[in-house]
Amino acid sequence: MTLKPLGDRVLVKPAPKEEKTSTGLYISSGAQEKPQRGQVVAVGAGKTNDKGERIAIDVKPGDEVYYGKFGGNEVKIDGEDFLLLRADDIYAIIED
Repeated sequence: MTLKPLGDRVLVKPAPKEEKTSTGLYISSGAQEKPQRGQVVAVGAGKTNDKGERIAIDVKPGDEVYYGKFGGNEVKIDGEDFLLLRADDIYAIIED
């Protein structure tokens, strides 16, 4: 199945949850935090301003991003978990 976000929506594949601490201890699934980092998979066309002009989204497929902890909707596509966010919920692009 293919999902094409509409408007200013962005589809993100969240990074895997941390299962171990830096010292090697395993974290129970109930104590694991939701990831706030992921990879952009698909991007909508952007929203329109008052004049009807499209405002482009700042991210593109393949970008690694940080996003808000409580933003977006979880979506399952072909058994994989994704997050559908508004472009405003993305805080930063991670550059190496």
